[in-house]
Amino acid sequence: FTGSAFGSAAIWQYESLKSRVQTYFEEARADWLDKIRPQKRGDFRKQVNSWWNNLTEGQRTVTGIIAANVFVFCLWRLPGMRRIMFTYFTSDPSSRALCSPMLLSTFSHFSLFHMAANMYVLWSFSSSIVSLLGCEQFIAVYLSAGVISTFVSYVAKMATGRFEPSLGASGAIMTVLAAVCTKMPEAKLAIVFLPMFTFTAGSALKAIIAFDSAGLALGWRLFDHAAHLGGALFGMWYVTYGHELIWKNREPLVKAWHEMRTKNAGKGGG
Repeated sequence: FTGSAFGSAAIWQYESLKSRVQTYFEEARADWLDKIRPQKRGDFRKQVNSWWNNLTEGQRTVTGIIAANVFVFCLWRLPGMRRIMFTYFTSDPSSRALCSPMLLSTFSHFSLFHMAANMYVLWSFSSSIVSLLGCEQFIAVYLSAGVISTFVSYVAKMATGRFEPSLGASGAIMTVLAAVCTKMPEAKLAIVFLPMFTFTAGSALKAIIAFDSAGLALGWRLFDHAAHLGGALFGMWYVTYGHELIWKNREPLVKAWHEMRTKNAGKGGG
């Protein structure tokens, strides 16, 4: 799954760069037409476009992830969907469905507070992580983080014999938080309800890892501490080594995709 995610992201980036060049002149022409056309007042669509354009690239990127989480949260409210939700949107090594929940549970929250807290952290770190990795690479890392953190949770549950369902985006968000804190350890952070207390990102990451390590060792059941640790370790590893090993070696795949596209375009009459 991780290989497919990064391969798709590399092709997506190639197509995105190609389309930007193509749409540059189209947008310039559209801007010119807007100047000579009579402008409509109170156009709701333009207000939405203005709001969207004022967002950072990171905020625009995570908007789709947040929308997916809200949609799945609404599905939990439908009584007729409960059996499907427990089977495919919670991760449990004793369940009859093992693979798809590793991804789907990353977008699943039963509690409104749980979802709101996770989405707030994701929104807060969205600009930093996307400026660090880029939109396409971030999506590949986020999806991979969800699967990898759930896999670590599976291993811990099998080792301890505690088979209980887990859900939530915390593992993937821990990857985002750990990646940013590893790259920018001196950045200042604060708790939303206690803005007067600030601390460095590096200190926050160490405290979170210590807390989840203690929770895993002592058998606390408040959170899925194994998934949190798996996500954090993956985020630290990726920005330290993974980017060089995976993303910077995508050229052969992109080149093969380019040659295939060129060949197909030639067959179609160029």
